[in-house]
Amino acid sequence: MNDFDSKKHWEHIYTTKALNEVSWYQPVPSTSLHFLEQFNIPKTAKIIDVGGGDSFFVDHLLDLGYQNISVLDISSAALERAQQRLGDKATKVTWIVANATTFQTTERYDFWHDRAAFHFLTQEAAINQYVHILNEHIKPGGILVLGTFSEQGPKKCSGIDIKQYSEASMTETMAPYFDKINCMTVAHATPFDTLQHFIFCSFRKNNNCI
Repeated sequence: MNDFDSKKHWEHIYTTKALNEVSWYQPVPSTSLHFLEQFNIPKTAKIIDVGGGDSFFVDHLLDLGYQNISVLDISSAALERAQQRLGDKATKVTWIVANATTFQTTERYDFWHDRAAFHFLTQEAAINQYVHILNEHIKPGGILVLGTFSEQGPKKCSGIDIKQYSEASMTETMAPYFDKINCMTVAHATPFDTLQHFIFCSFRKNNNCI
């Protein structure tokens, strides 16, 4: 797996598959929107959607009046598709082509959202690097929302091995810097009439962290 070119893989996916031909297609990201509402995130909050690709979360954020939105994905093709869909509204979003484990920025975010990107990190070094980046770039008191395949979910996605999580294992992974708020299990209906079992957890950044 060390020779696997993840950027090449995802560029191929987003240049050969239609929007509704991928399992993660979700016109209304109701679970993600639930967390946004639960924490009453201000319209001026700095929000980043990591692994956002051409998902519809950004559409809903814009429709709700959020003013400081970033979308990060390893695939430039995915982000270009989202921008084309949004038209003129795309100029209101900061688009970032980057690998989440090597992402560098001076920004610090109030709300970090990651639906189905984190579980592609299967090596301990990559997981630790991502958690380090979360600590670096989420403000103290900021909110982290992570959605991954649960222990009842698939073991692969898009032909790639993933790492399943439970509430306990996700909480333990984030424990050095984040306090768990709540978790929920979700059955995502794919366009292929199958169910994928997810766990979503929300965390608050420890105020004593840098």
